[in-house]
Amino acid sequence: MQGNRPSRHTVIVVGAGFAGLAVGIQLKRRGIDSFLILDKGDDLGGTWRDNVYPGASCDIPSHLYSYSFAPYRDASVRYPAQPQILDYLRSCADRYGLRPHMRTGVEIESASYDDGTCTWSFSATDGTRFEADAAVFALGQLHLPNVPAIPGQDDFAGTSFHSAKWDPRVDLTGQRVAVIGNGSSAAQIVPGIVDEVAELHVFHRSAAYVMPKPSPEFRPSLRSALRVLPGLHQAYRSMLFWRSELVLFSALRRHRIAGVLAAATRKHLHDQVSDPILREKLTPDYPIGCKRLLLASDYYPALSKPHVDVVRDAITRITADGIHTADGRERRVDTIIYATGFRSTEFLASVEVTGADGVRLRDRWKQGAYAYLGMMVDGFPNMFLMYGPHTNLGHNSVVLALESQADYIAQSVVASRDQRAGAWDVRPERMAEWRRLVDSALDGMVWGDRCTSWFKDASGRVSTNWPYRTPRYQRMVRRRNPDDFRLRHARRTVEPAT
Repeated sequence: MQGNRPSRHTVIVVGAGFAGLAVGIQLKRRGIDSFLILDKGDDLGGTWRDNVYPGASCDIPSHLYSYSFAPYRDASVRYPAQPQILDYLRSCADRYGLRPHMRTGVEIESASYDDGTCTWSFSATDGTRFEADAAVFALGQLHLPNVPAIPGQDDFAGTSFHSAKWDPRVDLTGQRVAVIGNGSSAAQIVPGIVDEVAELHVFHRSAAYVMPKPSPEFRPSLRSALRVLPGLHQAYRSMLFWRSELVLFSALRRHRIAGVLAAATRKHLHDQVSDPILREKLTPDYPIGCKRLLLASDYYPALSKPHVDVVRDAITRITADGIHTADGRERRVDTIIYATGFRSTEFLASVEVTGADGVRLRDRWKQGAYAYLGMMVDGFPNMFLMYGPHTNLGHNSVVLALESQADYIAQSVVASRDQRAGAWDVRPERMAEWRRLVDSALDGMVWGDRCTSWFKDASGRVSTNWPYRTPRYQRMVRRRNPDDFRLRHARRTVEPAT
């Protein structure tokens, strides 16, 4: 970029995690080389770069939590830890030549569509500007930490931080520590720190369903088989996929298999927790699947240790040296860890996005976020979302959806490039049809039941999850349908992308 003149590209991709890298790979596969992948962090990786807390790992097997075109082939690892996932993403970036297209340390704060030129302009917090024919936001649903507002929390004299902002320099040895939250992060953090702290207070209002997690490594016999029988890797991946589709999805649709899974979680709880009082605190009071099901074999044993206190009472305030709860008790702590998840339903909240005719995306989504195929919003031409509304797979690996979306977006970019005279805008009637399709299926899913979860927005509406089986979504986005769009013509000329 010369002076303050923005650099010009065919595509700008915002975000360099699983989603953004997938887009870059598919663009290159379709002959699109004029693109940049921008990320606010100092490296690629997204959530797997940011979340470095003790025990950080994935509860989806590595063979399924990977791209189909770059299959995970480690014959020893069943469940990958954070460093292994980050290494995998780095290897994909190197293998597919994405490094020259990446700019890290660039935080985009606004993006706006120009009706005259049918192009997108981007502004970064450091003043850098970019222009592109197409905008792809690959920020995901799990990148904005959710820190609940609790009276007095700014008065706390000790150390406090969100799990996604973990500072490895913090030494918890011998400290009195509070963990607020009871989701996937807490279920990994608590076992990861329990043996080094003096006291551990775990605050949560609602118990989770927990299934036992198999060993993170394959047993020696299967490890040997995977090494000598290459086809076994794909067979294992296929088995994992269909097990999720046939068992987990059915449970989320309130099939009787849900009762079998609930019974398995109760057995796991009874097997690992002998104290009836603690067991009662850890027993969920809502249907299985309403919140995210956890996989952990070391969480219950950690909570059962004598220096660990599980607190179900509501937090009323935080003081300089402790946490007060509704039962009138104060627990003095040195460190507070917020394992409270992310603002998952606030899609693109960190970027001010303005579409055609000056319409702001946040205004458009005031009554709830929707996007056609989870990727496009009418009135925002040539703008695409990765991992957008209603595309999280509550029962399977989200990488499956991301890969399909990336290929669809690459198809769309090629179609727009070939047109050379404007931008494609999804038809409003297609948006309306999509909303009806999604809403009609959500009514039959357990997510809408009596629980609070990161699947729901402030109004209680589920805005994150795909309410059908994964193959249906893959079929819907396999081929771009030109009839879904109308063409917006440019009124002014613009320099071609370089």
